[in-house]
Amino acid sequence: QVQLVESGGGLVQVGGSLRLSCAASKLTFSSYTMGWFRQTTGKERELVARITRTAVTDYASSVKDRFTISRDNAKNTVYLQMNSLKPEDTAVYYCAASPTLGIARYEYSYWGQGTQVTVSS
Repeated sequence: QVQLVESGGGLVQVGGSLRLSCAASKLTFSSYTMGWFRQTTGKERELVARITRTAVTDYASSVKDRFTISRDNAKNTVYLQMNSLKPEDTAVYYCAASPTLGIARYEYSYWGQGTQVTVSS
């Protein structure tokens, strides 16, 4: 009954900001790498950012210096702060958990339902 529930998506104008949250339950949160993925219709789901159990972070080149991933183990929650948003950031964003370092998509065992982010041009 593991659950990952995303929130915070919505419609924002170019250059704006959004903060996504993902609340996890029924798993040992601190033992997992947490990742944010995004997917546009017709495109492959891509890893946007990840944060390991030791708080090492990694970002896709397209979002580096604009997005920040963080985690609060006490709240079983991972966040994605998105700044300077561009139209190409428009996608459904998914939260996921991996028992490994989570470098590749296949490493993730649990997924949220996704939240829509739309950046208007």
